[in-house]
Amino acid sequence: MESPSQPPLPKEIQVKILLAGGHEYEVSLPPDAPLLHNLIATLVAYAHGQENSSSGLFQIPIEQGRSALCFASKQLVGLVTEPPVFVQQNQVIQPQTRQSEQIWANPAPKTTSLGIIPSEYVQIDNFLSTEETIRLLNFVLSQEKVFVSTSTSTNDINYRRSMALYDFPEFSELIVNRIQEVIPDVLNKLGLPSFPVSQIEAQLTAHKDGNYYKIHNDNGSIDTATRELTYVYYFYQTPKPFTGGELLIYDSKVENGFFVGTETFKTIDPRNNSIVFFLSRCLHEVLPVHCPSQAFADSRFTINGWIRR
Repeated sequence: MESPSQPPLPKEIQVKILLAGGHEYEVSLPPDAPLLHNLIATLVAYAHGQENSSSGLFQIPIEQGRSALCFASKQLVGLVTEPPVFVQQNQVIQPQTRQSEQIWANPAPKTTSLGIIPSEYVQIDNFLSTEETIRLLNFVLSQEKVFVSTSTSTNDINYRRSMALYDFPEFSELIVNRIQEVIPDVLNKLGLPSFPVSQIEAQLTAHKDGNYYKIHNDNGSIDTATRELTYVYYFYQTPKPFTGGELLIYDSKVENGFFVGTETFKTIDPRNNSIVFFLSRCLHEVLPVHCPSQAFADSRFTINGWIRR
């Protein structure tokens, strides 16, 4: 569920935090750290005159967790990153308040007594009309030769196996328009505050016999950090010609200010003509698909994508 292949990301980014009064502190962060995103988001918000949207308190572990650096977001005046991290000047990034609750105080995630944050999702049945689903399936079957192999940002050939189609304007517009209609209800059911949607991405994916996607999240890089929600719309021939292909969404916990996965998860059945929404930060995977005919037409098809702030 990622975009086409991107250059490999560094394992760590050295970040020098510049505060008002000439104070400087250095931390080492993974490129997908929510903290790094929120630091950048704060600077971007101030640059666009959105001070109120970025107000909050940073609490950052330093000295290998022996101390904590605490400061109000309005005290942040700059960042020095190595390797360099650039933000497009016309790109307004909103702080990911729900994705790094040790940094931003509200709203607080629901946790169990063991500190586990349960994964939440919304699944809507009969998302498209019968006529729309038939047209979509017929279109996909006619496009078999233009599907291309998917990849990941690390180019690991054993991490993801599927085929994708990135240009399908009629049906991408259909699914995006329908998603826009249900976003308020989806956010309400997930217990999330509303947010300005900058973009809804869409791609068509086919999982044939033996295809899968191992554990990953969908906003773990600088380029994908504004993805707030992931969606997956399922469709296929009937009767169902395959088994497997379930979506697992892992629960989370916070360690040293970062979200990490746990061993517990929710299992989502890929029901025909249904759509699933969940937080893009959640680790998830697609279990292997088993299709006796091994025919493309009998694949587990999806339109999947991301809703960006």
